[in-house]
Amino acid sequence: MPYKIPESVLVVIHTADLQVLLIERADKPGYWQSVTGSLDAVDEPLLETAARELFEETGIVADGERIVLRDWHLSNIYTIYPVWRHRYAPGVTENTEHVFSVEVPRDIAITLSPREHLNYAWMPHLEAADKCFSFSNAEAILQLPQQIIAK
Repeated sequence: MPYKIPESVLVVIHTADLQVLLIERADKPGYWQSVTGSLDAVDEPLLETAARELFEETGIVADGERIVLRDWHLSNIYTIYPVWRHRYAPGVTENTEHVFSVEVPRDIAITLSPREHLNYAWMPHLEAADKCFSFSNAEAILQLPQQIIAK
């Protein structure tokens, strides 16, 4: 298996009233997060990565009309958790994460990838931020109200 590219997307899924969808990792039960995923190729456009990961992890299709991914033009650089470092080339310890969001109707169908996730839950954004294991994910959720106003 080739090494993961240390560049990824984070997609915060939310409703108009700031309910946030979190998904529980299959490889680490109890670890809740938004949609995340690495680029498949170094030249894969970030918007394509975000749309692909959104679909793979939740079944949600960003059609560009009703379901529109929004690039926050915000990147976070963080230290890769040691438990997942083996997925990257030797010596790679940091990842650059690009933040996106997508507003969806509350009744949208969610289809999890059972290989990746066990459960999902909708919750108010402050509760969702508290439940995330990832600091950058929690911070993005906390910024959601300002991002919605800015759109």
